[in-house]
Amino acid sequence: MMIVIFGRMQANSSPHYLIYVTCGSEENAREIAEALVAESLAACVNILPGIQSVYRWDGKLESASEYLLLIKTRREVFTTLRERVCKLHQYELPEIIAVPIEAGLQPYLNWITESVNHDA
Repeated sequence: MMIVIFGRMQANSSPHYLIYVTCGSEENAREIAEALVAESLAACVNILPGIQSVYRWDGKLESASEYLLLIKTRREVFTTLRERVCKLHQYELPEIIAVPIEAGLQPYLNWITESVNHDA
């Protein structure tokens, strides 16, 4: 990932990611969250119920009630985590968006580092 700062490109050096994933059911959200934490691919996953999504799919305007997963992890395991979410997810095309965590409470960031398996 590259970030543009004052017109120059700079490589992203953040070791931590916050990943957004939406799910169509509480059961699927919980299954994904529990698997990621149990397999040390995520330090923590928050499940936010009751979000409303509006989107275009197959040329039609759609809306749905969904659950949002907020996944805290390390950049090094993103590829494995993405593959695991795709395998467990009920959607044909799951939303998986990774955002670098540029700053935070250092002891919390250290906990993420310690909680996520570097070899995953």
